[in-house]
Amino acid sequence: MERSCLTLGFYLASWGMFRGSSFLLQKSLKHFQPAISYINNLDNSYWEIDVDKYDNYNIQKIIDTYSDLKDLFIPTAKTHLTLITKILLGVFGFIPAFDNNFCNSFRRISYYQCGFRKVNIKSLMQIKKFYDSNSNVIDNLSKTTFTTDFKTGQKTKISYPKAKIIDMFGFITGQ
Repeated sequence: MERSCLTLGFYLASWGMFRGSSFLLQKSLKHFQPAISYINNLDNSYWEIDVDKYDNYNIQKIIDTYSDLKDLFIPTAKTHLTLITKILLGVFGFIPAFDNNFCNSFRRISYYQCGFRKVNIKSLMQIKKFYDSNSNVIDNLSKTTFTTDFKTGQKTKISYPKAKIIDMFGFITGQ
């Protein structure tokens, strides 16, 4: 449990989630324990979701997981969109992180039909629509971009999820 909390904490810190006035600056790693327990109790099907598998059932699973983690992790009246979607991207890889750059980019891409201010059916369907229009490029990048093994420093056979490829695109084009 402690190692999982440390891993999540360092991951969030690497994305700037501990800077400025973040409420996380006032929390110990113990704060992450309910979220880690929740994630640990989910069945393996959550790790099989990616953008190409967005359907009504999987989209609802994403929305429910977002809501559950928000309730476990965030004190009342705190912003949560970027933080929780960063967690979902880092843990499951099934949704891009809704940070400012990504949201700015995808508001333009969707011709402002979606504000990307909430994780909901509309925003997830816009991401799916983007994927469907660009699946050849996204699939190729996903198949050829691999994680790195901690012990050896070598590339693994585990490729980046499609949602991570879309996240990187949205982040870069939103700058």
